[in-house]
Amino acid sequence: MNQSHDQDQVPYTVSSKSPTAVAINAAAKTGEWIKTRLGNHKELNTKLSPQDLVTDVDKGAELMIRKLILTHFPDHEFLGEEGIQPGPEASAEALASYEDAEYLWIVDPIDGTTNFVQGFPGFCVSIALAHHGKVIVGVIYDPVRDELFVAEKGKGAYMHGNPTRVSGDKDLASSVMAIGFNPERDFALPLNMKGIEALATRTRSLRAVGSAALHLAYVAAGRMSGYYEVGLNSWDIAAGTLLVQESGGKVTDTKGNPYHLGVRHMLATNGLIHQELQQVIEQAGATGL
Repeated sequence: MNQSHDQDQVPYTVSSKSPTAVAINAAAKTGEWIKTRLGNHKELNTKLSPQDLVTDVDKGAELMIRKLILTHFPDHEFLGEEGIQPGPEASAEALASYEDAEYLWIVDPIDGTTNFVQGFPGFCVSIALAHHGKVIVGVIYDPVRDELFVAEKGKGAYMHGNPTRVSGDKDLASSVMAIGFNPERDFALPLNMKGIEALATRTRSLRAVGSAALHLAYVAAGRMSGYYEVGLNSWDIAAGTLLVQESGGKVTDTKGNPYHLGVRHMLATNGLIHQELQQVIEQAGATGL
């Protein structure tokens, strides 16, 4: 195959690296740097609430990822958490501003900043690439456990090269569910607490890792059977949703509608418990919709 034909096939690249390879490289390099800063951040500020934290390491990590990606794909758009004002309205406006983007990278440099600040395992780098609004690449890297989760649309999902598959649990009673304590205290947290209360007596157990991205990676890997949370952002979940879908699972909003980049209130499951979970959240008045 001649060089000019290669260029016809991939007109948006300026290098021979695939978007997936670039995402893996960015996540791995940034994750390793983040780990070196564990317990050594210099700035600590709050965003949406006193519980919504950001550090100089979040900002440095996002800049690193941006440079690593845009070096290869300078024409692509980039949506990173640290470049957006806090709050659901700002998040929705930012996403809407990229509605016409052909290729959009959606990045959370540290998902689980509170865990990072506390020196508590449970934070990761999350990188997704959307093509005309559909996620086609998802990479999540946990530097503490050195676990790299990768998904490509239509090509499956893997953790260090081994295919991931969702769990086989057939009902909520036999399921371990991931839940979140959202930092948005006025709207999201009260609804999440309603859902958590309803699920506590219907499931085998509940887990809150403190990272939406890791929750989704763990659902994809079959470590948990589902995840419910109200009040999420696109950068929290874009990469993880593809991991779940490519591992045989199902992702919707809390009403059961198909996932899209604008979804903020989410259910992600192995598929087998999805309808039962949705009904419990609906009956609890905890959909947020």
